[in-house]
Amino acid sequence: MAFVDRFNSAVRRAPAWPVYAVSAAYAGWVFFQGATGALGPNPVEAIEHAYGEAALYLLIAGLAVTPLRRFAKLNLLKFRRAIGVACFFFVAAHLLTWAILDVQALDRVWADIVKRPYITVGMAGFTLLLPLAVTSNNLSVRKLGPKWRQLHKLAYPAAVLGAVHYVMLVKGWQMKPLVMLAIILVLLALRLPGIGKPRRSRAETRIRSRA
Repeated sequence: MAFVDRFNSAVRRAPAWPVYAVSAAYAGWVFFQGATGALGPNPVEAIEHAYGEAALYLLIAGLAVTPLRRFAKLNLLKFRRAIGVACFFFVAAHLLTWAILDVQALDRVWADIVKRPYITVGMAGFTLLLPLAVTSNNLSVRKLGPKWRQLHKLAYPAAVLGAVHYVMLVKGWQMKPLVMLAIILVLLALRLPGIGKPRRSRAETRIRSRA
């Protein structure tokens, strides 16, 4: 049996719940480190950044599922919903940490959203993810039908906005946020029509046109 077949067979037997468990454990571990002074002189900012980066890593993981299936024949579709839900969990934790522990005032939260472009961009990405989180259940999939797939394409602009938020957040042109933005753009480009699909020969085209 080829490696791809063995890998896909193992994935089919693996449960998706460890994605949720590991995400919750990591979030708790980061918060515990912040509460016990292990994250340096500004633990709130460190927690914000850790949660935000975790969300971006999961966004990238979710966007990579389709290209991996198309180009490498590795089928990780089973985990895509869990990855998406975990991603939204970290985005929400990132936002709540900023609003409750950092800003600590509702009027200042709104003022920062309006006045600071990087926060405006981040909130726009969060807003796009909200309907995806609400409809990430089997009932919504059945009710929405084909519209569900169209709706969940909001993850594409949300991923770009999240990465741009990170680039704008850091001081100067740091490599890590730029690399994450580049990876997201490449993963989105791989979804463009025609990429990765074998070209038909002229004979095949003639046969299909006569059919």
